[in-house]
Amino acid sequence: MKKISIRNSFFYVLFLFIAVGCVGTKTNKNKVIVTNIPSKIENLDSIALSNMPTLFELSPQGNKWVDSVYSAMTLEEKFGQLFMVAAYSNKDSTHIKAIDTLITDHKIGGLIFFQGGPVRQAKLTNRFQSKSKTPLFIGSDAEWGLGMRLDSTYSYPWNMTLGAIQDMKLLEKVGVQIGQQSKRLGLQFNFAPILDINSNPKNPIIGFRSFGEDKFKVTAHAIALMKGVQSQGIFSTGKHFPGHGDTDTDSHKKLPTINSSKEQLQNLAFYPYKKMFHEGLSSVMVAHLNVPSIEPRPNFPSSISYNVVTDILQKELGFKGLIFTDALNMKSVSEFKLPSEINFEAFIAGNDVLLFPENVPAAIEKFKFAYSLNLFTEERLAFSVKKILKFKYKANLNNFKPIATENLYTDLNSVENEALHYELYENAITVLKNTAAVLPIKNLDKQKIAYVKMGDDNNDVFVSTLKKYTEVTVISDVNLDSLQVKLHPFTTVIIGYHKSDVAFSNHDLRLDELAKIKFLAQNNTVILDVFAKPYALLPIINFEDIEGLVVSYQNSAVAQVVSAELIFGAIEAKGKLPVSINTSFNVNDGLPTEKLNRLGFTTPENVGMNSTILSKIDSIATKAIDAKMTPGIQVLVARKGKVIYQKSFGHHTYDRTIKVQDSDIYDVASLTKIIATLPNVMQQYDQQKINLETTLGSMSPIFKDSNKANINFKDLLSHYAGLAAGIPFYKATMNKSQSPSDVYFRKIAEEQFSKKLGDSLFIRNDFSDTIMKMIVESKLSLKKEYKYSDLTFMILKDYLEKTTGKPLDVLIQENFYRSLGMNNSSFNPLTKFDKNRIPPTETDTYFRRQLLQGYVNDLSAALEGGVSGHAGVFSNAMDVAKIMELYLQKGNYGNRQYFSEKTFDDFNTCYFCAAGNRRGVGFDKPQLGAVGPTCGCASMTSFGHTGYTGTMAWADPETQIVYVFLSNRTFPIASENRLSKENIREDIQRVIYEAIIN
Repeated sequence: MKKISIRNSFFYVLFLFIAVGCVGTKTNKNKVIVTNIPSKIENLDSIALSNMPTLFELSPQGNKWVDSVYSAMTLEEKFGQLFMVAAYSNKDSTHIKAIDTLITDHKIGGLIFFQGGPVRQAKLTNRFQSKSKTPLFIGSDAEWGLGMRLDSTYSYPWNMTLGAIQDMKLLEKVGVQIGQQSKRLGLQFNFAPILDINSNPKNPIIGFRSFGEDKFKVTAHAIALMKGVQSQGIFSTGKHFPGHGDTDTDSHKKLPTINSSKEQLQNLAFYPYKKMFHEGLSSVMVAHLNVPSIEPRPNFPSSISYNVVTDILQKELGFKGLIFTDALNMKSVSEFKLPSEINFEAFIAGNDVLLFPENVPAAIEKFKFAYSLNLFTEERLAFSVKKILKFKYKANLNNFKPIATENLYTDLNSVENEALHYELYENAITVLKNTAAVLPIKNLDKQKIAYVKMGDDNNDVFVSTLKKYTEVTVISDVNLDSLQVKLHPFTTVIIGYHKSDVAFSNHDLRLDELAKIKFLAQNNTVILDVFAKPYALLPIINFEDIEGLVVSYQNSAVAQVVSAELIFGAIEAKGKLPVSINTSFNVNDGLPTEKLNRLGFTTPENVGMNSTILSKIDSIATKAIDAKMTPGIQVLVARKGKVIYQKSFGHHTYDRTIKVQDSDIYDVASLTKIIATLPNVMQQYDQQKINLETTLGSMSPIFKDSNKANINFKDLLSHYAGLAAGIPFYKATMNKSQSPSDVYFRKIAEEQFSKKLGDSLFIRNDFSDTIMKMIVESKLSLKKEYKYSDLTFMILKDYLEKTTGKPLDVLIQENFYRSLGMNNSSFNPLTKFDKNRIPPTETDTYFRRQLLQGYVNDLSAALEGGVSGHAGVFSNAMDVAKIMELYLQKGNYGNRQYFSEKTFDDFNTCYFCAAGNRRGVGFDKPQLGAVGPTCGCASMTSFGHTGYTGTMAWADPETQIVYVFLSNRTFPIASENRLSKENIREDIQRVIYEAIIN
């Protein structure tokens, strides 16, 4: 490198004193102050051109471009390349014009964008690039995605959340997606990943931004993220060298001190950098830190220390990439010297790019003046400027094309973001305590669960997801004793601690919250779920009384869903703690939990489905509602054990006063056959109390001497027994004026008239016997052929009740609903649920003469007091999906085997398909011809049922799909079934199959 020949002479030192004032003091704005100039000149001269970066070697054509651009630059243009100025897309025209001026008049080299929006930023990028003679670097702090800075863009979990993940392929996927989005927005640099090892839990500025406190894990996670980002042609910037993890000071406010020895730094803070350099890290950001062990000058920022930036980072550690300062407007450095002096000091120290500088014009003047004094050489300037140009060429900025703003929002917010988000939390959420295997919660039929909220952020998604698994009661009271009285009946108390996901928000537990946790844990079986940084646990001294401890890290909607899944076993715990919690928990602590065979939740893409195609369901459902085929609809789709689509449409009625919610319960009509009667029959079959050849006469003695005595079980349930489709039982209860007879009905409940079928309408308790007598005496078809009949399941209800000694509504709750968590399913729902949760099914003008809301629509079932084998169950889509999933898993749900796989296979067999009867044993099956219950695209192994009120439940073992459709298409009158005529249910099913990718 060119030497300054008079450097060591007395005249040179005297010249410096005359030109710039006394060394180490400040002068007015027209002078240059440089601290310890002789030593800086000496050290700077030792940087040879041979140290130019080798990481991004260019082709001869690339080097030619760099040399030609450099040689064509004026001195001022070369200086301008060193500056990367802050830009915003949410500021006014004054800001935009100021940036214009910096580009056109001062030839700055780049922009770091902060707050704003993606389309606005893209337009500004195009504007600014068009004004720049040399293409600009565009960078951003996208540590957890573009959403860190921009609205309408995506945010991934924080680094500390990612630090709990053990699968580095997932971290690389995060990097790939951040890289893709950065590239789409016209960036070249992502100022990430954070390489700081957060060894100080009180660190106010790194904390959750760090991958953790273990250097090996931090390094592995950072490498994976970097590889993903850089695979998309975006440069990663490791920060904050020499290490910002061991401090309790925010460098935005004042200069932090790192008291580590040089040996400690080498062993810990430098470790990720050494590994990252080997793996191809493009650039490094140098922090503003006071590190006495490597910079002896007191309170001298590392970002302007030649010893740190040049001697250690470049020479000792061998880094050849681009070097950025941290933002030069930060008080930790901006208050150290005048802005123009800081910029020059940072350059002299060995930095290439001066980030977020203040007063660029004044700084350039200082550079020009210092250059005129030979305080640095042309070679030193070329060293950084050519390096910058090389990176610009590598980023293809020599062929810059304007950013296309069309579809920009869609491209930046693709469905893959949410799909990955689910995967990340499924792998991050960490279980730290699991006393007596309290997690996952099992034996739902024996549990009574309460939820208590703590923290000041939203918990709606968590609570609603918990309630999708079983009944969970939200309990609150400011008085601890009163709260405990309310909690006394409950077997398990889930405490959710919810804190804001806004960056740098306070997650610390208050004293009253700590007391509350302690009190509840001492008096209850408690699962504490922390939707906050793991450091929130630091004030808890004793965890002994807490049975279950879950760290969910953040309070995003996805985190809340996935955490609820873990609590109920839809997923297993995989996360490992990235930091230690005092002496209670160590880095890498994390317990595995059992995965139960329960429905979970995710995005369509995670189970091989296309969400864009699946979204067509919305328009079909809306079409049906707009055309008044039904006032409201629930639709649920699950695949591979995961609910991927669950939406409610319309209102309870056409007056549009109550919107349909996922928790609303519908009269499911004939779905009762397969979700209430059939599972109980299958258990009887599984216990070998009946078989396919068992006759009706031997099953039920009342049929022994009837014309139905020899009907076998297989024929009966295949609708191949010749039974009548139905019997108008109600006619036997009407008087001569065609009104309900006083012989059978009362307006007020009495001892013998306690079965309710409407408001102020009670039927004789023994009328069920009359119904069975009428069935026994009914005629049979002379020809053996397929004929669908409700009588089959009315017979089976009678059989079950007499065999077990329990009513069907009790039997289904005990044997299935309670343990399945079907807490929204019931006969006669008005005895359990708020009426406003039940959409009405019909205005009955012919018998009950009233609005039917909460009373079964089917009149035959109503005459049995609302409990029949063929109709009567009210449920929602989620509950129906559970029992359909049980069937899909051949009798298993929640790791509980309700009946054998063989039993399911026997019932799901079409024994008479050759004869044109598509039915299985109790299940409906796909059509054999052109007309039938499905879209015609479901496999022949699929099964399900449809219902008169506009319902459908279908499962397909080959595609592992569960589809549930519920509506009240019979409201206000059931005369014309347009929902069926226009194939709404079938068209939705067709969309589901079209959405299958693999």
